[in-house]
Amino acid sequence: MACMNRRDFMKHTAGTLATSLALGGIVRPALGQTKFSATAKRPLGKTGIECSTLGMGTGTRSWNGSSAQNRQGRKSFVSLLEHAHASGINYFDLADMYGAHDYMKDAMKNSIKREDVMLLTKTVSREPTMLKADLERFCQELDTDYMDIVLLHCMTDPQWTSKMAGCMDALSEAKAKGRIRACGVSCHDLNALKLAAETPWVDVILARINPFGTKMDGKPEEVAPVLQKAHDNGKGILGMKIAGEGENKDRIPESIKYVLGLGCVDVFNIGVLQTSEIDANIESVAAAGAA
Repeated sequence: MACMNRRDFMKHTAGTLATSLALGGIVRPALGQTKFSATAKRPLGKTGIECSTLGMGTGTRSWNGSSAQNRQGRKSFVSLLEHAHASGINYFDLADMYGAHDYMKDAMKNSIKREDVMLLTKTVSREPTMLKADLERFCQELDTDYMDIVLLHCMTDPQWTSKMAGCMDALSEAKAKGRIRACGVSCHDLNALKLAAETPWVDVILARINPFGTKMDGKPEEVAPVLQKAHDNGKGILGMKIAGEGENKDRIPESIKYVLGLGCVDVFNIGVLQTSEIDANIESVAAAGAA
């Protein structure tokens, strides 16, 4: 399905969105009347990996191992992870930079089976030896012998493949040994994203996308065709910044409808701080696909 441009999307959905909001909340569609489900498993390109349409983000306002999630305390963060999983979400978006691994480990000790979740994490290492050490540490921190997806975190260089060749080789080696199932990049620059879209090494891309252009690598009409190209090239596309890092938190249903309507974003994650936000996001996905 080709990506719809933002102008056509806004015209098409203006009326429908109005009816999906009532008294400030999302109206739950009747069973069987929605084409989208937050908990439905969707394939990620050619990786062989499937995960829930909606993922839980764990890096809200994060830096150097601290995030809004872990600043709320261990009990709160672990409860959020467990609630998300109990609600049918199995995609958890982690990163070394977020300091989320230890909390996910506790959630898995409490109630979540490792085989029931898709764990994605990211490394900021820019040197192969350090990256290899990261992979071992990540597995220890999560008490697992493999990672589903590991990304090179925050690519901003338009020529990142040249500078990151050694790290790319290290991830390929880990994949060949079964330590990771897929590898790729998260991008924070439009030209870096364009390079990822056409690079055979990339299995999956985590990209910033919403209909507002907030905290993105470019305008929606610039980014969407790049994601379509990447999707056409068999890459799994994961969306982030659906709420524009919270700047559009009151327009999440509109953003979800846009992102899923593109047809080239397989799954996406949204950072949450309350269980009620998880519930609302699940409702919003269903509303986005309502007839």
